[in-house]
Order: sequence, then C-alpha cells, then structure tokens
Amino acid sequence: MTKRPKSRRKSKSENSRAPAPTSVHGKEKRPRTEQASRDPLDDFVEAAARALNLKVQPAWKGPVKANLATTFALAASFADFPLPDDAEPAPIFLA
Repeated sequence: MTKRPKSRRKSKSENSRAPAPTSVHGKEKRPRTEQASRDPLDDFVEAAARALNLKVQPAWKGPVKANLATTFALAASFADFPLPDDAEPAPIFLA
C-alpha cells in the first residue's frame, strides 16, 4: 500500500480574499518632480554645513547659495580662459 499526497483544498477564507499582486512592476511609479526641481546648490550648502559642523540658519541659506553661485560663475570664467603655451607660472615668494 502506497501513500498518496494529500490534495490541498482551499478553505472558505482563502477563496474570499482578493488575489495577491503577482508583480511589483505593475504598480504606477510616482513622478520625481520634487527631486528634479531641487537646486543642487541647496544640497551643497547642507552637505558643506554638515561636513564643517556649522549650523546655518534657514534665513542665511539664500544668501549663502547666492554667494556660491557668484563664486562658481567667477571661477568658471577663469577656468575657461585660454592660456598660451609659453605662459609661465606666477613666482612663489617664501618668507
């Protein structure tokens, strides 16, 4: 005599449930408009303040961000300036 495996019968409670989602990919994704519209300078100011252990008040974040934008614009104008091949570095004076 051999044993047969028991057939699994669904109980009443299992039949009344809604079917479980089969895939996570079927869900709609939220648009990332909040992250895309955030200014990278805001993140830079916050990261720099954390790295330097500075407490930047919310009222000062705007002026700090404006100062950084001006500094980066001025630095870009110097970085884009072409130097001739025969340009010599500035002298270094030591005391």
